[in-house]
Amino acid sequence: MGSVRRVRVLVIGSGAREHALCVALTSDPAVEALACAPGNAGTRALAESQPVDVRDPDAIAALARTWQADLVVIGPEVPLVAGAADAVRDAGIACFGPSEQAAQLEGSKSLAKHVMTAAGVPTAQAWPVGGPAELETALDEVAALTGGAPWVVKDDGLAAGKGVLVTPDRDAAAAHGRAVLDAGGAVLVEEYLDGPEVSLFAVTDGTTVLPLVPAQDFKRRDEGDGGPNTGGMGAYAPLPWAPAGLVEDVLATVLQPTVDEMARRGEPFSGLLYAGLALTSRGVRVVEFNARFGDPETQVVLPLLATPLAGLLHAAATGTLAGHPPLEWRAGSAVTVVVAAPGYPEAPRTGDPVTGADGEGVLHAGTALADDGSVVSAGGRVLAVTAVGDDLAAARQTAYERVAGVRLAGAHWRTDIALAAVEGRIAVR
Repeated sequence: MGSVRRVRVLVIGSGAREHALCVALTSDPAVEALACAPGNAGTRALAESQPVDVRDPDAIAALARTWQADLVVIGPEVPLVAGAADAVRDAGIACFGPSEQAAQLEGSKSLAKHVMTAAGVPTAQAWPVGGPAELETALDEVAALTGGAPWVVKDDGLAAGKGVLVTPDRDAAAAHGRAVLDAGGAVLVEEYLDGPEVSLFAVTDGTTVLPLVPAQDFKRRDEGDGGPNTGGMGAYAPLPWAPAGLVEDVLATVLQPTVDEMARRGEPFSGLLYAGLALTSRGVRVVEFNARFGDPETQVVLPLLATPLAGLLHAAATGTLAGHPPLEWRAGSAVTVVVAAPGYPEAPRTGDPVTGADGEGVLHAGTALADDGSVVSAGGRVLAVTAVGDDLAAARQTAYERVAGVRLAGAHWRTDIALAAVEGRIAVR
């Protein structure tokens, strides 16, 4: 993109991830104009709001043409799996995001397993399930391999981070699998991976791979990792307990081999490759791949990135990442705490007034503007309250101080985000 040319950037999505992207892009002097479609009540303060159906690739491409975007950045997985990046590129506009075929790394867990096997990427053993009888057989085989619990049963398709059940109860595992099958989906049963989990993003143009700093998110709704799976209740970065050389190891054994295998298949992956990892007693194992920036990890990774974001994403979108300067990072740590609506994740209540949402570090996730201009809740995860500090303890303290300034009736949030890391209670075997 160069250091002189200024660009118009269109961000697709409406969550806190997109709000974080807009914050980072706003601080980039190369960004001449910024729009977020459809956006939320928070992104409106930074970017033009544009209506669009994120499920409609043609509508996204038409908006990109009409708005005269130089670069389109697609946030959520749904438009990527639907082929939005292909439609934008077909319109002659640079797009940060994988093709419909490449996005199946997230859209199909079974495909991801095939790719990992071909690339020699370490991951959990898995059993694809297409019917109730296969489900019982798979659970039997896991028991024979591992001795039983915990059981891991996954929806093979997109489930917004909520399609995985990890349980010590075989009956519950079988019931979850049957529910997915009854809904017309396919199931993957996996061996359980012990050890702490890590989220590692990598920007790639299909050949060159640049990893970002590792983060850790919190999927369970309640304190101490209890309650149902959610889209993520908080995150922090970097990881003070991560083994030396972790990023380099994952780049060599997971990220680069996966990108190379996708290219070999004629389905090059360009965009953001997200590796969900478990640091097990047997080494690093891939839990899952995502085809886009993770939410809420984006909210803690981007504030630490000193490199201008627009140039980085444009280089990936245009196949010029090999010539991009090395990434630069700010010192310190970042923590984000998700403020969720009552009833989340099963049946979140919406339409409640939200105050304190314009404070420093408050990123909007599920918000909208009421007719009178006030902010109301419009989703399960309403806000992602973020802070950067000199160290993890300082960032965590400031994040929770900012949470205390938010008002939403019946809201809940975890009070233990990053606590184990601050107290030195995370160990890699």
